[in-house]
Amino acid sequence: MAGVLQPVLAGVVTALVGFASSFTVVLAGLRAVGATETQAASGLLAVCLVSGACAAWLGLRHRLPMSVAWSTPGAALLVATGPVAGGWPAAVGAFVVSGLLIVAAGLFPPLSRAVAAIPKPIAGAMLAGVLLPLCTAPVRALVEVPALAGPVVVVWLLLHRFARRWAVPGALVVAVVAIASTTPSGRFGGTGLWPAFDPTPPAWSMSALAGLAVPLFLVTMAAQNVPGMAVLTGYGYRPPFGSALRVTGLASVAAAPVGGHAVNLAAITAALAAGPDAHPDPDRRWIASVTAGVGLALLGLGAGVATTLVLLSPPVLIEAVAGLALIGALATALTSAVAEPDDREAAVVTFVVTAAGVTLLGIGGAFWGLLAGGAMRLLFRRRPVPGRGRPVPQRRSAEREQPDDVGSEEPVERESPEGDRALARDCGAARTDGAPPA
Repeated sequence: MAGVLQPVLAGVVTALVGFASSFTVVLAGLRAVGATETQAASGLLAVCLVSGACAAWLGLRHRLPMSVAWSTPGAALLVATGPVAGGWPAAVGAFVVSGLLIVAAGLFPPLSRAVAAIPKPIAGAMLAGVLLPLCTAPVRALVEVPALAGPVVVVWLLLHRFARRWAVPGALVVAVVAIASTTPSGRFGGTGLWPAFDPTPPAWSMSALAGLAVPLFLVTMAAQNVPGMAVLTGYGYRPPFGSALRVTGLASVAAAPVGGHAVNLAAITAALAAGPDAHPDPDRRWIASVTAGVGLALLGLGAGVATTLVLLSPPVLIEAVAGLALIGALATALTSAVAEPDDREAAVVTFVVTAAGVTLLGIGGAFWGLLAGGAMRLLFRRRPVPGRGRPVPQRRSAEREQPDDVGSEEPVERESPEGDRALARDCGAARTDGAPPA
């Protein structure tokens, strides 16, 4: 019994921290692309349920602590993108396509390797540009609603110093108390507190596919799935990356018609279930990830209450809590963006264009930022001359760096453990800089 209690408690903590730290980002993102309050609650419920189901399935099948969560940077991307051509149905169609792309990455490892091969400075700069508008919300909240935002920020600072894991949940509790104390009791019954699925037939728009579906796929892969693999490999596991992508991709497709934007491998909260605090025996930690999945699914039943609280609060206050949750992610993304001197200018261009939030031809800033940064890198990146200055950096080459069994003429079966391990090593090497909390 003692051997089960510890990972169960770790799983409960993982679910609570994962839900409380970023559900406000999900709601803000869904509302930004056109969802009504009912559709936003439906989307939050959907990603909670399918994330829990994926975590339980992967944990029980592989006996590995493979935590699953919604895409927090993907939700931040929705905030940055705003309304898309075609409205909410077109956004739902983009969610479907993004999920199908994740499935394709699981079926065809070269596709996931191609995503992992996006230069880290460019990927980090795009993510930083997506996160910046939300991360400025605490400053705006302190100016617009200082009486409400002040205690939230102070509690976040104190807990961030002494109990970092609970900083965002603690700030959220203070925000809830502030909302409850300033809202007339009669207004709490104005919206449904019990969540229900609100299906929306998907619509297809080229601008929504290019401006939302593709960036959502790239952000979810580069900022969640690849770092999630790196966390697991860092703790000594050899998870089947292809299987994880196929399961979470199909779950994303299933959740999309009822408002779910994307689910993926967890990154930061993955360490709570995969680390030694979950259990001294690595072979018992899968219990923590399965428990976290069940807990997240149960917390999803409170999506209606969560949505009601968001609706009753000043919008900038909820955005402030979401921004506080993403401060660490922004710091990591900016560090990654400027880490390589040769790519620094291209990364800055990516960041500036993405953060500007421009919409051209109906396509949002994340796509144009990635395009502008990539073009800048191709046009102006200087190649060091051998023997002059520092050594020439060796480019990664699939043929040169793949293990013998992957680079040989004999193809590797997609379901084989060897192929998944090779892909895990590639992804772990490509992204080890962390990801937003999930």
